[in-house]
Amino acid sequence: MNGIYELLMPGTVLYGSGSAKEVGKQAMKLGKKALIISDPIMNKLGYVEECQQHLKESGLACVTYLNVDSEPTNIHVSEAMAICSEELCDHIIAIGGGSCIDTAKAVSVLITNGGTMTDYFGTGKKITEKPLPVIAIPTTSGTGSEVTKVTVITDVVTNIKMMLADASLLPAVAIVDPNLTASCPKSVTAATGVDALCHAVEAYISRKAHPVTDALALTAIEHIMGSIRTAYEDGGNIDARAQMAIGSMLAGAAFSNSSVTLVHGMSRPIGALFHTPHGISNAMLLPAVLEFTMEASIERLAQIGRKIIANAGNYSDEELAICVINELKQLCFDLNIPNMKKYGIDEELFTQSLSKMAADAIESGSPANTPKIPTMEEIKALYERCYDYDFSAKMQLV
Repeated sequence: MNGIYELLMPGTVLYGSGSAKEVGKQAMKLGKKALIISDPIMNKLGYVEECQQHLKESGLACVTYLNVDSEPTNIHVSEAMAICSEELCDHIIAIGGGSCIDTAKAVSVLITNGGTMTDYFGTGKKITEKPLPVIAIPTTSGTGSEVTKVTVITDVVTNIKMMLADASLLPAVAIVDPNLTASCPKSVTAATGVDALCHAVEAYISRKAHPVTDALALTAIEHIMGSIRTAYEDGGNIDARAQMAIGSMLAGAAFSNSSVTLVHGMSRPIGALFHTPHGISNAMLLPAVLEFTMEASIERLAQIGRKIIANAGNYSDEELAICVINELKQLCFDLNIPNMKKYGIDEELFTQSLSKMAADAIESGSPANTPKIPTMEEIKALYERCYDYDFSAKMQLV
């Protein structure tokens, strides 16, 4: 084992049923007045009110921004920033899925560093001032944003998902309470669950993977594959929800430290242009991308196979790699993941957008982490293949 590796995590991670009740005690360490960033669904479910009550019991003041929706945009960030600035909030609490947490991270940076998200995208403005501290409380088991140094915000003018990665974006506190995920409907459980699985698989095959991220990724894959179908079919099964929650968190920590690959690089443009949920667009791409990169990933895919394929010892590495891809196809089929055609993406518009999507994917940098680095033409061909991809068609063992 050669080289120097880095592992970045939030300052504090609380995990377990009922851990959300600790938000007041954690917030007391960070400031006096919180901005709670959430969405209408979390508010309706009572999670925001519960958080407000815990803060009140700890003697803390708070205000709310509750307009985040399924994909965070620079408009959400600007609106939340205005409240944060006007109310002189000194820390932020995000309650919800990755959209809420990513919005909170963006606000935390811009409040102290100035400018807009666009200024920081690519090789732009650098973060020089410490962001406001963030407490991240996920209510889905998917993005892992509670433990990552990444935020992704869509520019509504350019239709580009802007990814910003910096160690200062790590939340000060992550509170992972599986009880909060029990309210997720089946469609959200599927989308976010496959998103977490993508994080783990991509982190493991990434060119930037290292021994610690390998351990995190493989453990995450075991947790997710062992529980996702149960969580999907029986959302009230807290044991399955707990396994998914810890799997998502471990997957987030893995990819935050080793990076994602081609799946995420290609996924972001689909979400930005056609407004597909992030987890769904990842799932639409995952099997086909793994088929594309398999020849350069056989040993890694085989290691995944030894964790999730029964009687793995009976297969060669190449056969195990094929078994893993087939298992992921079957999972997408079982979770009713649609291809792009079935989702309703207009084929003519999709075809017209191929060059832009491929260029945006390459610009994100993620494809360069893939074991087999694709050309622009190969990415366009993969998009076309995925448009009407058949999850039920299995690869044949050699």
